[in-house]
Amino acid sequence: MDLYQKIRTIPTQPGCYLYKNAEGEVIYVGKAKNLRARVRSYFLEASQANAKTGSLMREAVDVEYITVANEHEALALENNLIKQKKPRFNILLRDDKTYPYIKLTLHDRYPKVFVTRRLKKDGSAYFGPYFPGNLAYRLVDLIHRSFLIPSCKVDLSRYHPRACLQYYIKRCLGPCVEGLTTPEIYKETIRDVQLFLEGRTDELERSLTQRMEEAAEAEQFELAGRLRDQIVTVHQMNDKQRIATTDNEDADVFGYHYENEMLAVNLFHMRNGKIVDRRDFFWEDLPEFLSETLNELTAEKDEVEASPRIEPDPSVTAPEIGEGAELVQYAPVSELGAAFNASVFFSAFLKQLYLDQNYVPRSVLAPVEFPDRTVLAEMLSERTRKRVEILVPQRGEKRSLVDLVCQNAKQSYDQRFRVLQPGMKAIQEALQDALTLEELPRRIECFDISHIQGAETVASMVVWEDGAMKKSDYRKFQVKTVVGVDDFASMREVIQRRYKRLQEDKKPFPSLILIDGGLGQLHAAYAALEEIGITLQPLASIAKREEIIYVYGQENEPVVLDRRSPVLHLMQKIRDESHRFAVTYHRKRREMRDRDSELLAIPGVGPRTRQRLIEHFGSVRGIRQAGPDALTAVVNAATAERIRKHFDETSPEASDNAVLPVLN
Repeated sequence: MDLYQKIRTIPTQPGCYLYKNAEGEVIYVGKAKNLRARVRSYFLEASQANAKTGSLMREAVDVEYITVANEHEALALENNLIKQKKPRFNILLRDDKTYPYIKLTLHDRYPKVFVTRRLKKDGSAYFGPYFPGNLAYRLVDLIHRSFLIPSCKVDLSRYHPRACLQYYIKRCLGPCVEGLTTPEIYKETIRDVQLFLEGRTDELERSLTQRMEEAAEAEQFELAGRLRDQIVTVHQMNDKQRIATTDNEDADVFGYHYENEMLAVNLFHMRNGKIVDRRDFFWEDLPEFLSETLNELTAEKDEVEASPRIEPDPSVTAPEIGEGAELVQYAPVSELGAAFNASVFFSAFLKQLYLDQNYVPRSVLAPVEFPDRTVLAEMLSERTRKRVEILVPQRGEKRSLVDLVCQNAKQSYDQRFRVLQPGMKAIQEALQDALTLEELPRRIECFDISHIQGAETVASMVVWEDGAMKKSDYRKFQVKTVVGVDDFASMREVIQRRYKRLQEDKKPFPSLILIDGGLGQLHAAYAALEEIGITLQPLASIAKREEIIYVYGQENEPVVLDRRSPVLHLMQKIRDESHRFAVTYHRKRREMRDRDSELLAIPGVGPRTRQRLIEHFGSVRGIRQAGPDALTAVVNAATAERIRKHFDETSPEASDNAVLPVLN
């Protein structure tokens, strides 16, 4: 049974779906309120872009599903499956750091107290987590010294012939030797420790004071002295707590910084209104599927209609943290590229971080709105039996706190990925050296081609000059002579048109022409320059994914830069801007084509037939040039004859100008 047939058998219940590759490995796990609708959405998007909407759909050969009762169970199951299967298209929590707890082994005959990072259902009492981590060790040491609970690893399930040194220096009650203490005394001490760890200090202080007075009356002065010291310890802990408590609020605050496909996330832990610890998370290889995940999000648009934008429009610069915008239509990966999506990231990240935790603060402050925020907060409230809020502050003190964490995330990013950021002149010199250019690169012109299966093929040119993008010199091209899918011919046409015009106007050429693509596009660009007599122009291309730079004339020795190299970051920035500009223009062309197509004026041609014709021939020009036999491969003979008759009666100039206005 293939995937298309399997979709029909998938139920409409909530649950999780698992995409698998040819080796049977789970490559992506997602959840849905309606499994059939969600899984079907991938194929609908893929068919619109000719199955090029992302690496996932190219690799997936099978899909499995697990149904559950409601969305809460689906969320929990998704988290468990991601941690178990570790699918490479999901965002995975790379930092396995855990904070310590204090464990009180109540099920033992003589319970002990020690620090642990693993919680088990073994009848013990766990307290924490403690921030920072060394606080747990300091508290346990205080308990050992003040309450005389043994700190050794001696087996207390049986008696031993003699006690260790800790008993003789009065740091232990000595439960390991029969007669040194009694089970009743030890049990009472453990109860004191439990009250201390639970924060019930008033009750503990009353109990210790009463027992101290009783011991003094019975002239047990050593015992009374020990109880007095314990009261002093409790007083000291209370004083420290009062000093720290200005705003009795526990919160976790998140911030992030993303650049050059690398991400740094900072988490600040606030306890009792004070920042007590921080955590750093880093990702150098985010999943390619990060923006494709919008297949899921657009299916749940009704849940986030009031939320800040989930995916930024490539025609504008990405919004700053906290800026809001309307939800936009999903765009395939083939058009957007692997753009970072903070909403998708935090949706996956917070689920993995909190769903397995015993302790969750009352407030979680996130920098961006994200799907499942309300559902996740409800689940955490149910699990912790207290109200948990996940907030996205827009103004005020909480927003300032989020901004502070984002600034720290930027510093963490620089320390991890950019130990020392060189100046622009140093980067230019490094670029000159890496690409063996004769002169310092002052101006770079970069080109990219955009289309969907040959339809509405366009190109973009962006300009980098003296350390900044020069938007006033950007150019866009409509490819005129190429029919169908031919990126090489399209690149050849655009390069020739651009530099033939410069040649005729006697204007200076750029320091470097950069092509978005591999060797094929590079050679096509050189062929175009060669045709107009230009052979010494520096020319290079940067291949996607591999991020390898090919310099014409040195193709056998491609330039492979370190992924943290400022030179590579500059080339990527220029390439990405060219891609964004091309995609924006291509979308406008498609919108114009969809709004007004002369094909709809032909009897027997409706929107579906028009779409099939455009996808098959690439453009109206391609349809006009097609013969009757080629047309009958898409439509029936009668419709083909009407189409042919329409174009025979219509001049090519009128058709082109009506549908495809030239925008160079």
